[in-house]
Amino acid sequence: MSHVPAELKYVDTHEWLRLEDDGTITIGITDHAQALLGDIVFVELPQLGAQLAAGDTAGVVESVKAASDVYAPIAGEVVAINEALVNEPELANTEPYGDAWFFRVRPADADALAGALDAAGYVDLIGA
Repeated sequence: MSHVPAELKYVDTHEWLRLEDDGTITIGITDHAQALLGDIVFVELPQLGAQLAAGDTAGVVESVKAASDVYAPIAGEVVAINEALVNEPELANTEPYGDAWFFRVRPADADALAGALDAAGYVDLIGA
């Protein structure tokens, strides 16, 4: 069974979202997503300053099994990327909700998280 922290929000493309104190939103892939991918060997992140629309491809994760796009669950400007993850992509397997965050966005809309799932909704989605 996948770990699904209650304090985060989720989307059906298997990204998690965390609202930070400064109003930015940190985004990563879920434990469920990393488990499906298997051993992650490469991560490509968006460029700093990139303007993303909700649903845009924001990056790529490659594993020994497959490659998968990482999507922008909300619209906004990329204000930080996790360089540590580029250098150590395996962190996505061991710390999906911690050190393996992917990027941080300054949301274009103050209600950016309104359509996101809570933990119970995400558990229902993945059938855990």
